[in-house]
Amino acid sequence: MPEKRSVLAEIFLTPEEKRLRSGWRLIGHLMLFILIGVLFIIPSALILPLFSADIDELLLYSAILGFPAVTISVYLARRFLDRRSFASLGLYINPQAVKDLGFGLGLTALMMGLIFVAHLAAGWLTFDGFVWDFEPMSAVVLTSLLWLLIFLLVGWYEELLARGYWLQTLAEGLNNFWAVSISSVVFAVLHLGNPNASLTSALGLIAAGVFLAYAYLRTRSLWLPIGLHIGWNFFQGNVFGFPVSGINTYSLLEYTVTGDRAVTGGAFGPEAGLILFPVLLIGFGLVKWYTKARQVTS
Repeated sequence: MPEKRSVLAEIFLTPEEKRLRSGWRLIGHLMLFILIGVLFIIPSALILPLFSADIDELLLYSAILGFPAVTISVYLARRFLDRRSFASLGLYINPQAVKDLGFGLGLTALMMGLIFVAHLAAGWLTFDGFVWDFEPMSAVVLTSLLWLLIFLLVGWYEELLARGYWLQTLAEGLNNFWAVSISSVVFAVLHLGNPNASLTSALGLIAAGVFLAYAYLRTRSLWLPIGLHIGWNFFQGNVFGFPVSGINTYSLLEYTVTGDRAVTGGAFGPEAGLILFPVLLIGFGLVKWYTKARQVTS
């Protein structure tokens, strides 16, 4: 006969083992994230005035702050609340991890290239030239590397949080459908403060969140969604010159988008346009093809 559990145990602890239920662990992580974030924000108030108002410097600083706040809070929550290893989130380092990162980067280069070619073919671009026509090549290389660093940090900590801790903890307490749905909606809501955000952009980001979650579920590894996230931002912004979730990054191409905002996404970028969805379908198909030999459930 199973041991009778107290009311408090039923509320706070899982029946299988003595650890907090998923909802309480998510709340615990949020508290850790806020605490650690505050510890980094206090000294930043003294450092931030040293930076100029340039968007690349401010975003670099934000990414540098977000990286430890998310990484440390997730590590502590995983270790002490979940009673699981940090690597078990899908962060095992092996040759497959390198392949997944590379495929993610290559796939997003293709996806963003298709969006660019569609704009070009439809006559939606007024091309002005290449950035090296206006700046020294040394400045082009250094600034591009700076933005790559920003997107490396952002791709890591946003995936660690959204497809790592949020999705996986929700899936333990609910199921994959609700875990993907809730984590993707929260992911989109957190971008509503970006410039030129709208309901349309939120819907596009929810779809992007589902795509990244699908990449995790097909591999049970975070390396593929991390590669997709880094490549998505870098190729969309720095290589092909579209706004990245409302932010105008440093771009190798200089042009003006003249197409219908409902299709192109306008000042927010392709995530807010109808052009995103056929390219996402291609992405889903290629992720399925790439992962067809994996022994995982999706």
